[in-house]
Formats: sequence, structure tokens, C-alpha cells
Amino acid sequence: MKLKNIKMNKKTTTTIALCILCTIFTLNSCKNSDKKTDEKNEEKEIEKTVYASDVIPFFDDWKLVLGNGANVGIANNFEDKDFFYTANDSDGDWVVFKAPNAGSTHGSSNNTRTELAQTKKWYPKTANDKLTATLKVMNVSSTGDARVAASHAVVVGQIHSADKHENEPLKIFYKKFPGHTKGSVFWHYEINTEGEDNSGRWDYSSAVWGNDFSVVGETADTYPEEPKDGIALGEAFSYEVEVKDGIMTLNFTSEGHETKTFTKNLLVSEYTTKADIPKQTQKLFVPIGQDGVERKDAYAGEGCFFKLGAYNQTNGKSPEVNKNWCSGAETHGGDIEKQYADGNYAEVWFKTGSISVSENAVSNDGYFNKNDKVK
Repeated sequence: MKLKNIKMNKKTTTTIALCILCTIFTLNSCKNSDKKTDEKNEEKEIEKTVYASDVIPFFDDWKLVLGNGANVGIANNFEDKDFFYTANDSDGDWVVFKAPNAGSTHGSSNNTRTELAQTKKWYPKTANDKLTATLKVMNVSSTGDARVAASHAVVVGQIHSADKHENEPLKIFYKKFPGHTKGSVFWHYEINTEGEDNSGRWDYSSAVWGNDFSVVGETADTYPEEPKDGIALGEAFSYEVEVKDGIMTLNFTSEGHETKTFTKNLLVSEYTTKADIPKQTQKLFVPIGQDGVERKDAYAGEGCFFKLGAYNQTNGKSPEVNKNWCSGAETHGGDIEKQYADGNYAEVWFKTGSISVSENAVSNDGYFNKNDKVK
């Protein structure tokens, strides 16, 4: 009897052990299942799209145009992986604007852009308006005629007129020649041409870091000396544009570079006679017939608005058409994928941006609706 009981106890013990093992296995399986579920949820969180409007939350004030000609409108919670999206590096999130050398363009422009245009316009005389941005240019076109001033350049900020000739009192450029480590930052003032004919309009360029617009190659494939105080691709810089009581003030800053400040009166012209045309303009624009004069009150009385993004200045049109603006660059017949593959595009990353608008600002819908296009 004792022996039988001992055998029964051993059997019972074995059964209990198996039950314990099953319980442990079940608990571990549940834990592993929970862990896998948590990992999947974490992956979903990682894969969640970070929109441009998450990085720089000011998109209610802008309408977006893409490098394929599409007019997106207000771009909250929007991305397009070819032209407008976000990227992350050691400095955090950035908003990426990308535009090929060729694609659909807007208005009379020869150039593509992925760019924001302010939805309100304001008047220089009564203005108290400001635009700020911190950015880095990641690519400019790898091809283009070096004699053409616009080759290898991109515009990263503007003031544009919404009225009459729709000229531009401000364009902020970055330009870097192939083979150079450093490029140039400069800004342009375009005259608001007197009279009804705007064909004589021209730009005057001021260097910030490096050279101005007029420094070009002697031949199509030779380049000037690299600027010693220039800005490299991927090197961040900031601009602040303020227009108050008719005076435009520009501040440019970048770590390791001298801070630069400029002012320009937008209400009183410096260029009302042929004798006022500066030497730089005589070199670049007068030879191609752009030798106009500006109306005395410049941009007074005209609605203006800010623009920000990547306005690619390099295109495939022949330099014989215009030796300042037609680059003769590679476009692969407008094939965007091929242009991106061999560096024929402009790409600009923005880290921050802000805009403040004066009380006299009004809707800019008339400008947008005129042709349902942005110039």
C-alpha cells in the first residue's frame, strides 16, 4: 500500500509540474504577444508622417506651388515626395523644397519652383511686415552655361509686387559653381519700370557673402575664382526681411560669418534717368536691351507680398535668348527622375520661418485668381 501511494504521489507531482510549465509558457506567450503588439505600435508611431506644417506652423498664411506646376493652395498636412516634404538630420526636422531644371512653370517665368506665396498683400508706405527664415541649400544645378549669371543659382526668398508690372523689389539668391566648395549669397532689387512697357526692367545685385550676380565664367565651362567668404552647400544661414514705413531692411546671419545689414527705400527711386543706371547693370543688362528707368515713387502704392522656397534659376533655354537668365542646362526633356539622378535641380531645406503682417494687409486673391497661376 505504501508503495502504491508513493507511485500515485509521483504521478500527481508530475501532473502539477506540467501544469506549472504550461502556465509559465502561456504567460510568456502573452508577454511576447504584448511585446510584439507594442513593437508594432511603436513602428506605426515611427512611420507617422511629419508634415511641413508640423515643423514650421505658419502655413495658413501661404499658398504652395510645386515644381511640376501644381498649385496646391494652403499646404497644411500636405506632402509630395518629389517636391515638398520633411527630412531629419542631427539638427532635427527640416522642410524640403525641391525644383528640377525643367517642368511646368507659371506665368511668363522660364523657371520651375516649389515655393510659398503669401496670401495677403501689404503696401510699403504703411507697412510693418517681416519675414524670417533659417535654411541651408543642399543642391543647385550641376549643369548650365557659366557665362549666364543665373546658372547654378536658386532664389530662397522674395518680395513680389501683386500689381501693375508685378516686379520684384527683393530676390535672395544662393549660387555655387561646379567644383567649388563655397557658393555666394546675394540679393537683388528689380526696378519698377516707368511707363507701360516693362521690357526694359533690370536687377541690381548686392553681395552678402561671396560674389554678386555679375561674377560669371569667361567661357561656357570655365568658372571664376571660388569666394573665400562664401557659404557651402549644407551650411545654414538666416535672413530677416522687414519693411516698415517704406524702408526695406535686410539682415543676414550665419555662424562663422560676418553679419550683414542692408537698407533700401521702396518709395523713392535712385534710378529715374539713364545716367543713374549703375555700372553692373550696364555690363549685364544694357547689352541685351534692358535699359529702362524707374518711376520716381518706385513701389509706392503697389501691393506687395512675401515668397519663400526654392525658385530654381537654372533652365534649359538657350543663352542666345537671354544671356542673363537662359542657362542652357541639362533637362532630359523634362524628365524629373533623370534630372534628380544627375544633379540638375535645386533643393533647399528650411529649419525655421516666421511672418508678421501689418494691419493694412488685404487679401491677395486677385493676384492668384488672375490666371490661376503664380508667377
